Amino acid sequence: MRLRIAALLAALAGVFLLMAPGSAVATPTPTPTPTTGAPTANERPTEGSYIGVTLIDSSKSTKDSDGDPVPGVALSVLDSSDTEIGTQTTDEAGQVFIPIEGRGEFTVKLDKGTLPEGVELSGSASTSKTVTVRLDGGTFVQFQIGVEETVSVPFIDKFSQAAVTGFRNGLIIAVAALGLSMIFGTTGLTNFSHGEIMTFGAFTTYVVNVTIGMPVIVAVIVAVFIGGLYGWLNERILWRPLRHKGVGLIAMMIVSIGLSLLLRSVFQFFFGSTYRSYDEFRQQRQTDYGPFSLAPKDLWVMGICVAVLAIVITLLMTTRMGKATRAVSDNQALAASSGLRVDGVISVVWIVGAAITALAGALQGLLYQVNFTLGFNLLLLLFAAVTLGGLGTIWGSLLGSLIIGVLVNVGPVFGVPESIKNAGALAVLILVLLIRPQGILGRKERIG
Repeated sequence: MRLRIAALLAALAGVFLLMAPGSAVATPTPTPTPTTGAPTANERPTEGSYIGVTLIDSSKSTKDSDGDPVPGVALSVLDSSDTEIGTQTTDEAGQVFIPIEGRGEFTVKLDKGTLPEGVELSGSASTSKTVTVRLDGGTFVQFQIGVEETVSVPFIDKFSQAAVTGFRNGLIIAVAALGLSMIFGTTGLTNFSHGEIMTFGAFTTYVVNVTIGMPVIVAVIVAVFIGGLYGWLNERILWRPLRHKGVGLIAMMIVSIGLSLLLRSVFQFFFGSTYRSYDEFRQQRQTDYGPFSLAPKDLWVMGICVAVLAIVITLLMTTRMGKATRAVSDNQALAASSGLRVDGVISVVWIVGAAITALAGALQGLLYQVNFTLGFNLLLLLFAAVTLGGLGTIWGSLLGSLIIGVLVNVGPVFGVPESIKNAGALAVLILVLLIRPQGILGRKERIG
């Protein structure tokens, strides 16, 4: 009985083993072993050298991406003897990595026939690229897809864009030059530290905007008020005592040079040599206006400069303080004998001149970033503008600034290198002064 039960159990076990999948008597399946060959197209090699290509259709670029990847495109790598090393197809990310051996010159070829429908290489872009591999690791090759070819810009468009940009820069120079001209007209001081007032206004705007977190508009307004306070303190603490002690204008000019060096070093110590941007208006899309284009911030800067120039000039021409300022500028001794408080008028001139100069620096930082040399780089153009238009004249500083601003920017259109484009404006200044030493709108004065 026991033998029958044992035999029956053995028979059932055999049937079960025969019917079960993967049984011992089934044909054995070889165990897969990891491959050690080349990686697939979307796997970047971790050892050795390779050539990588990423295909992006730039015509599909949006605000959030540079374009759509282009998958399914075959690329081959050939060595210097035109022997094919490997061919792979771009993955869904548009990427392909082809391992190579050693270093040297390699050619990457793109099979144009494998490009998806509607996707083409940009313009006359070649289907092959030659690269030289000198180091281990990845060497990347780029094929332009969906990028518009740069078309030569007509001369009239280049000239128009440069003229408009120069007019915009000339307005900023005019605002700062007006402050310089007002101070020179009332005190006779050639202030070489005037550029640092621009830098002070730019860094004040940066601190209020970036460090404190206030909007740019509020930061600019704060910079104007603090710039005016700086001008008042500068006059009361430094220039008025020197003036009352009878220090000559040459000695005061040398003091201004020393003050300029000191302030520039202070700015560099606290803010470093890097270029800094305000939190707003960093990148703006330009709008075409016929032969030239401008960003919204350009329009704002030009509008603010025109408004400030109009307000200050109107106040100087019509108000009582404006008339007193012009009287002190014409003859300081006669104005004092007529009962005018010369020191009070000069203080007001320093406050207004420093305030609008700080505004010019804030606007310059809005367009070209902030650096400790911001005002120093424009100082020569400021003196050129004031001298060209006529020392101590309001309208002369305005006219000279616009001429200098346009000349500096239009020069490269006629072949002047960018690195020396300021030299053209200075050459014109020299020629004008040789013909008319008092400047365009200056008055002839008897000397001696």
